[in-house]
Amino acid sequence: MSKVLIHNDWQQVLQKQFDQPYYQKLHQFLKNEYQTQTVYPDMYHIFQAFEWTPFAKTKVVILGQDPYHEPNQAVGASFAVQPGVKVPPSLVNIYKELQDDLGIKPVNHGYLKHWADQGVLLLNSVLTVRRGQAFSHRGKGWEQLTDAAIKALSDRGHVVFILWGKAAKAKRPLIDETKNAVIASAHPSPFSANYGFFGSHPFSRTNAILQKWGEQPIDWQLPAHVTTTDNKGA
Repeated sequence: MSKVLIHNDWQQVLQKQFDQPYYQKLHQFLKNEYQTQTVYPDMYHIFQAFEWTPFAKTKVVILGQDPYHEPNQAVGASFAVQPGVKVPPSLVNIYKELQDDLGIKPVNHGYLKHWADQGVLLLNSVLTVRRGQAFSHRGKGWEQLTDAAIKALSDRGHVVFILWGKAAKAKRPLIDETKNAVIASAHPSPFSANYGFFGSHPFSRTNAILQKWGEQPIDWQLPAHVTTTDNKGA
């Protein structure tokens, strides 16, 4: 049995994955990467998305590709950045759509923990990356683990999956749409936001679905000012 990696019910959900040969191979790869390269997020926050949003409390999944690959950005949760870091272009566009959709004015930070605390799992398909090399840890085993997480949520049901962009939409076959909902559009990146992301109203649509299911809608209004007190886990 592997040691505890996630300090909530996700550990039990994903335990079989942690015990698989592919994960042991991934673990050895990461051990070498963190010793010889600059890798984001720091090793204590690789599973931050799962730590922030327990399995039983997950109502929404926003699926990203892999962590930001520039210094001091990645927090281990899709699209989020550390407090005090300039809001990245994709998140700027997410805020623009949020304002157009629900009239919520953009905040000047990208720390999305307020969403996570309400049941929004900010999941990347790949959980680590080398500095300056987007998608550099693709195909090393992370996809198997995060696919298992998506399947587990799909099997449980009553989850809204927000899929932005080609990589996220490729996960759609994993989702049972008879008992979950999928909101898919172009990616919010400046390269693609004008091709279907703007005007897609994902936030109001998500809340309408949650209310239809008798769930509490998400308060998408982020606090104006934030600090981080996250403890570093093993």
